[in-house]
Amino acid sequence: MAANTTSVLFVCLGNICRSPSAEAVFKKKAADMGLILEIDSAGTAGYHKGVAPDKRSQAVGMERGYSFKGLKCRKVVVQDFEKFDYILGMDNQNIENLLKDCPEEFQHKVSLLLSFGASEEQEVPDPYYGGKGGFEYVLDLIEQGADGFIEHLKSTA
Repeated sequence: MAANTTSVLFVCLGNICRSPSAEAVFKKKAADMGLILEIDSAGTAGYHKGVAPDKRSQAVGMERGYSFKGLKCRKVVVQDFEKFDYILGMDNQNIENLLKDCPEEFQHKVSLLLSFGASEEQEVPDPYYGGKGGFEYVLDLIEQGADGFIEHLKSTA
């Protein structure tokens, strides 16, 4: 990664549904805009380490043209707090878990994804125990958050 490349880490609980979906969405949207960024995702818990994202997340995402190729679940590590410029959690519990482990000098990097979006929602709900409609709604929210975050990046460039 070049020293001036902006980096963003999307975070949810298990890195199985929401954060890999956000990674896939943001990679496509950033590429479509010609933005060169380092984009990754992780979970606050290591339940699914090394596993591909949830098949339901992939199915809904691929229907909208997003690629999940090469994505594997991983847990947030302490080095992520220094490495990434932005660490975007999906819900308030993710933020709380991140801030417990985040050194104080990097806590300014941690925020909710939807704090950048035009959505009335503040949190991206976990669709893991629901049906296809929940995964589609989550993807809608992630797309809104990604659009708002891209606008933020453009305005601060």
